[in-house]
Amino acid sequence: MLNAAAFPVTRPESRDDLPPRTDLPTRIARMVSEVLAPAVLVAALLMIVGWHAGTTSGASRWWGLPGALFAAVIPLGYVLHGVRKGRLTNHHIPERADRRVPLLFGTASLAAGLVLLIALGAPREVLALLGAGGCGLALFAAVTHWWKMSIHAGVASGTVAALTAVYGPVALLGVPLVVLGCWARVRLTAHTPAQVVVGAVAGAVIAGTVFPLLR
Repeated sequence: MLNAAAFPVTRPESRDDLPPRTDLPTRIARMVSEVLAPAVLVAALLMIVGWHAGTTSGASRWWGLPGALFAAVIPLGYVLHGVRKGRLTNHHIPERADRRVPLLFGTASLAAGLVLLIALGAPREVLALLGAGGCGLALFAAVTHWWKMSIHAGVASGTVAALTAVYGPVALLGVPLVVLGCWARVRLTAHTPAQVVVGAVAGAVIAGTVFPLLR
């Protein structure tokens, strides 16, 4: 008689041991996560607000460019460097414990950019957006010490809130994209529903209050 013990069945111990899902909804979720990545949205938002500030104030319309450099490009470069060195898993930083230092670095980079742009006389609207972004980064860095609140969701909802402050209710047409981004992060098991909801609320509240106050 065959002994079952001689033919052990190997089972994965956790979801991380399972092969990556390749079904269509998951592929769509991955694409959405890249298109609505925080660095992409932050850079785009700064360029849009900078263009608006130049249109209304007569200043250069390209003030959002240096803002995007300090708020998005440099922080993303730091993260990608960490990925290349093996300190980080990927540019989305899935491990909560790995997020705090990149968030603090991003906050420092943004603060440096804010000081430089103040000295150079950038439009108030761009400075206000950087100030609100710094508040958001500081909050997420603090919460990340205990809980993995979704940065994707926070930046997406904050983008819509900031654009609403600039362009009015028409910008609320972007809300479905926020919902889509939240779905994508849950679909990829990067966050729980609670983490994307709280992240989205936090981003919207900060951008919807701090940014208008500083404008």
